[in-house]
Amino acid sequence: MSTQQIPVVVLAGFLGAGKTTLLNHLLRSARGTRIGVMVNDFGDIGIDAMTVAGQVGSTVSLGNGCLCCAVDASELDEYLEVLTRPESRLDVIVIEASGLAEPQELVRMVLASENERIVYGGLVQVVDAAEFGATRQRHPETDRHLTIADLVVVNKADRVSVDELSAVRETVGALAGKAVVVDASHGRVDPELLFDRVVPEDEIEGQMSIEDILYGSEDEAHAHPHAEYETVSLTASTPLHPRRLMAFLDARPEGLYRIKGFVDLGAADPGNRYAVHAVGRFLRFYPEPWPAGEERLTQLVLIGSGVDAGALRKELAGCEQNGPQDAPDEHSMWGVLRYVRQSRTDEEPDEAPDGIQSGAGARPHTP
Repeated sequence: MSTQQIPVVVLAGFLGAGKTTLLNHLLRSARGTRIGVMVNDFGDIGIDAMTVAGQVGSTVSLGNGCLCCAVDASELDEYLEVLTRPESRLDVIVIEASGLAEPQELVRMVLASENERIVYGGLVQVVDAAEFGATRQRHPETDRHLTIADLVVVNKADRVSVDELSAVRETVGALAGKAVVVDASHGRVDPELLFDRVVPEDEIEGQMSIEDILYGSEDEAHAHPHAEYETVSLTASTPLHPRRLMAFLDARPEGLYRIKGFVDLGAADPGNRYAVHAVGRFLRFYPEPWPAGEERLTQLVLIGSGVDAGALRKELAGCEQNGPQDAPDEHSMWGVLRYVRQSRTDEEPDEAPDGIQSGAGARPHTP
């Protein structure tokens, strides 16, 4: 099914920012989630099995169900084809960019990929809170990278004072626009902020895993907490008006990073429900027939940092159709259908204002 596409997350940041530390944390926190890692510039992956350094195209198992390979970015599609084969059973793919790579090009390649089994999972830009000013001086392109990020992790927050961290966040926020900005220490970002974690059948959600026991003591967990995020669940039994739904999605508030679920558009398309996948400034809908006998509801899960659950529920309620006099007209679905991915033969990427290509179903990045 289209809604089962594998998200591809691009992880970027200059040398020393903490990309590999964050990636290792994700791998240690994988539990039942199968992560495919594509390392564009082989770093210090702290896993013994990664003896593949420099062997471009080699793929190894990391022992916890995850896979890793060192890649040549110019042949990204070839490696995506390997990692998305059904036998790999991956839940998410993370591309760790070279410290000197252009993340814009990697994002462009993911969006332009002809692999129908993937979907863009966002650009995560890691910055070093302690070295942010010096990094901007050495690498002026830092500002441009931040303008296209979907999520910015201000890492090494424990190495600066409260005032210094606040100043870095203010500068990052001004550059990153609507991107979500979170603080972290030692790369400890909760995986749920980036992708859906799979709970193994023999594990009770919320209990400590073997990875928790092996890689983090209780003292360490308190010393290096995860970057905080909130999850808000929204349900509506009345169909939503397509135009007001798009206004809600287009104006989604600062701090809201991911949206997933299904929407009921009522008479605008009575035969289908629309699966929603939004990450950062990327949005896509997947129409699919309503399951027989299932109650027709809009059910959304919103994930972000500092979001106002009450305000979001009020805004969603404002999208509901108000009786026959509020029925959608024949043009009301145009905004939604713009983000429904057509077949590749029908899809020609448009040039977004900042140079990132985005086809039908991929919302252009805007500063």
